[in-house]
Amino acid sequence: MSESIWVKVCGLTTADAVAAAVDARADAVGFVFAESKRRVTAVQAAELARDVPRDILRVAVMLHPSQAELDEVWSQFRPDVLQTDVDDLATLQVPAGLQVTPVFRAGRALPATLPTRLLFEGPVSGTGETTDWSAAAELAARTQLILAGGLKPANVADAIAIARPFGVDVSSGVEARPGVKDPQKIYDFVRNARAAGNGAVK
Repeated sequence: MSESIWVKVCGLTTADAVAAAVDARADAVGFVFAESKRRVTAVQAAELARDVPRDILRVAVMLHPSQAELDEVWSQFRPDVLQTDVDDLATLQVPAGLQVTPVFRAGRALPATLPTRLLFEGPVSGTGETTDWSAAAELAARTQLILAGGLKPANVADAIAIARPFGVDVSSGVEARPGVKDPQKIYDFVRNARAAGNGAVK
């Protein structure tokens, strides 16, 4: 496994923000299809992601979607990955070819068997509140854990040192104002994460 930590920039709503994430060499870009200041339509996401290189994953971020909502996002956007709460997956028919990153939330019971890769964050997404890094570290020893919740350029190095995750996910921590990203903060976050991640990933 590469020593370089995996980085996702989430909640993208503008072409400038997508371009910054691509230029910074993020591993994934996320588009939100749940109730949020960062919500986009499937058509908007497809347009924003049109020029994203194929080696950067395009992630559809959902929360308790109906089958119809998932089907619409799949047909119009064609994401590489679906990110949604683990409980949602019991009732969804995920299209063939769509990878899944289940979301596990701090404070909730964990199954005995974990998926190969998961995203770990706080009870509510998009609040900018820091999640439990120590709890994340316990999980990160057992699976590929993507740490989310309250990360920003100034604290991502500390988060990586404590949680030792496979990857990190940022949204509100790189915004100029709610729902609008600051390209410079995106560059800073990816740079700081990669610098801190060298040697941190087992």
